[in-house]
Parts: sequence; C-alpha cells; structure tokens
Amino acid sequence: MAGRDSLEEALRGEALASGADYFGVADLSPAEKFVLEQGGEMVAQFPRAIAMGVVMPFAIVDQLPRHTEKAVALAYHSHSYDIINARLDHIASRLASTLQREGHRAFPVIASGSVNAERLYGLFSHKLAAHLAGLGWIGKSCLLITPEVGPRVRWASILTDAPLPAGQALNERCAGCKQCVEACPAQAFTGRNFQPSEPREARYDAFKCQTYQRQQQERIGVSVCGMCVYICPYGRKKRERG
Repeated sequence: MAGRDSLEEALRGEALASGADYFGVADLSPAEKFVLEQGGEMVAQFPRAIAMGVVMPFAIVDQLPRHTEKAVALAYHSHSYDIINARLDHIASRLASTLQREGHRAFPVIASGSVNAERLYGLFSHKLAAHLAGLGWIGKSCLLITPEVGPRVRWASILTDAPLPAGQALNERCAGCKQCVEACPAQAFTGRNFQPSEPREARYDAFKCQTYQRQQQERIGVSVCGMCVYICPYGRKKRERG
C-alpha cells in the first residue's frame, strides 16, 4: 500500500490530470457535530474529506449581471452547473476507486443535490471540506472564497478513512466588504461574517434565493442568478487589472 504522503500525492496528481483545478484534504474532526447534524451517521463516520474544485468559465460568469436574459442564463446553467458538476462527479468516482484499491473506504458525495427539502441542505457541505482543506474561506455569501478566483469554483468531495495529511483552514479575508450582500436581488444575505458556531440561517436565507430562482424559471425557463459569484472582488480583481 502507498504511504499516506505518497497516496495523497498520487490522488492529487490523478485529480489534476482528470481536470480538477483544486485539490485538498480536510480533517473533519473540528466540524464533527455539524457534519453529524447535516448528514447523519452515514457521513459522520468518515474522519477525512477530499475536496476537489473546477473553476467556472470566466467569460460566462462575467455576463451574470445579464442573468435575466435567457442566453446568459442557459450558458451559465449549462457550463457552470450541469457540465462542471458531471466532471466533478467523474473525478470523485475515479479517486474513490483508487482509494478503495489501496484498502480504504471512500464515499464520493455528489457535486450537487439537496437531500433536505425543509432546510435545503445537501448530504455534506463541499464548502466546509474545501475550507478545512485550506483552499479558501466561507464568505458573507456562504460561498467558498478562494484567494485566486474568489467563489468562481464548483466543488465536490470524497469522504474517506484514509489517514491523508490534511491542510489548515484559512482565516476569513472579506473584512468589511459587503458587495455580495448588496448585489443579491433576493436580499438573501444578512451581511454577517462566518462563525462556525452559528447556523447558516444567521447569514443566508436559502428560501429567498430559491424563490428568486423559481421566478427566473417562470420568466425565462432557466433558474439561475449567480450575482454573488460574479460580484466578489476576489473573482474579478485579476481580470480587471489585466
């Protein structure tokens, strides 16, 4: 069997070669209670999570101020959701097979999908895994903000018992910025900074977001917004500076 460091290097290489732009390992013990409450024993039994991310097409994200136009909405929904999610699920499946061949348990969590209609939660928080892996921090938008491209990344995770070396969570760097809060057409954000001890509802009303997107579905046939993804300075700064 491969050693923990060599296995991590092999998984990282396989993920990047398969199309991932981000790869990291999270120690889930600091968030054990949250993981248990969201996903139950099935999820909480795993001590590690591998986080993988794929960057969205900038040329499409930069058009999101026009997301009420069907052409923009279709492009964003297709290339920044459907296609990237499928790519992430494929990468997660490949890496899970590698872990299993090495004698470890591996549970690939689908890139997108709510399992709790009352709270609009997925089985496991990909953003949490990416945060604990040191790939970014949770912003006022409740999105994972990377230092390089802000929130312009889609994520997937693999839960595992492999004793892989884990990263260190990054401190929040949004400071007083509230551009995502002000840009949200649904007014879904309260503007509070992320606190691990607080519920998501202290910062974000998922049902306001859902309602706005359903209205978009009724108007143009596509349910997208993405203004919090577009507006973040960490996602726009490098392109705007040339």
